[in-house]
Amino acid sequence: MTAEVHWNTAWSIEEGVTRVTRLYETTFGEAPAGVWQAPGRVNLIGEHTDYNGGVAMPIALPHRTFAAMSPRGDMIVRLVSAQEPGVREVDLTQVGPHDSDKAVEGWPAYVVGVAWALREAGYDAVRGFDVAIDSCVPFGAGLSSSAALECAVAVGINDLFRLDLAGSAEEPNDTGRKTLVEACIRAENDVAGANTGGLDQAASLRCLEGHALFLNCRNGEVEKVPFDLASQGLALLVTDTRAPHSLSDGQYNERRSCCESAARNIGVEFLADVEDGDAALRALSDPTEVKRARHVIGEIARTYDAVRAMRRGALRADVLDEIATLFDASHDSLRDDYEVTCRELDLAVDVARSEGAHGARMTGGGFGGSCIAIVDADAVDRVAEAIADAYEREGLAQPHFLMAVPAMPAGRVQ
Repeated sequence: MTAEVHWNTAWSIEEGVTRVTRLYETTFGEAPAGVWQAPGRVNLIGEHTDYNGGVAMPIALPHRTFAAMSPRGDMIVRLVSAQEPGVREVDLTQVGPHDSDKAVEGWPAYVVGVAWALREAGYDAVRGFDVAIDSCVPFGAGLSSSAALECAVAVGINDLFRLDLAGSAEEPNDTGRKTLVEACIRAENDVAGANTGGLDQAASLRCLEGHALFLNCRNGEVEKVPFDLASQGLALLVTDTRAPHSLSDGQYNERRSCCESAARNIGVEFLADVEDGDAALRALSDPTEVKRARHVIGEIARTYDAVRAMRRGALRADVLDEIATLFDASHDSLRDDYEVTCRELDLAVDVARSEGAHGARMTGGGFGGSCIAIVDADAVDRVAEAIADAYEREGLAQPHFLMAVPAMPAGRVQ
């Protein structure tokens, strides 16, 4: 018996605007000043490299978070989300780091944290606002729902208080968006308490439709690399394993701390600074540090190899074969050396490979979340059914699936 296949379809811009506007009007009794959106992301390759000063290659998803917003004349932020009942209220003068007496509880930390970070950076024009949030980015799927929330609010704040940093989604101000990226990172690290790197926020704010973003996480430099699977009869299938996923449970921070310790013991600032990987690993005495560093050093090399392959041309023949090999090696390293996969991720990857995928790997922070696979376009349903069947046989929660195509970055939509 074939298991049911559940597809998570992205909302159109019009549907997202309608949903969040209705929520805003019902909650606050008037129309919002505007509506802004920001995408989730899939990272093609380059996992756990961002906080190690390395490189990564994300794309923006068509799945988005929408924020309907209006400015206020005081320092109060009122927040409502379609994902929970009730209205939250936070005084911006009472916002501070997560380990201070001004900590903000729950999801509002990601919103007010952006405003706090911008004010900390000298943008004193930022004041209070009313905001309604709705989203079709799957929560807990490792597809950057938190960064999508931060970035939708960031471009909204930019426009409401005339910061002139973002430009539009169609004509982005990339220099100004780097400032917004930094504010969103501070919101997540300092206020929400999730010690992530900057990959997710950069993807949501700086990606380009139809392209992957080759991102240097050390200096913020980017290259937009064409990524067109459809023209080659291919598709990027995302499996949301629906396994428990959290970046704030200590596992993520432990990996980061271990990498920082390994870098110190090798004698470099970041693991990305390592020039001779074999010699660097020999300098480490702790077996766990060896494994973590081996993944990071290898993953950075794999990401450079991937972008070089993609620069050669369309994803077919030897280019596609090389990308497949790199995807597979990335997942195996994340499983064996970084130890951030789980039963659900490994099963989805194994099944996708057995069904003929051109490379499959987990994406995101791990410990649950999602995996990606490049598959022939006419095999998408078959591969998804095979994964769903395998989950049912193993007694696992039903996975969800979505199609990833490189979408536009955050910006105003109404």
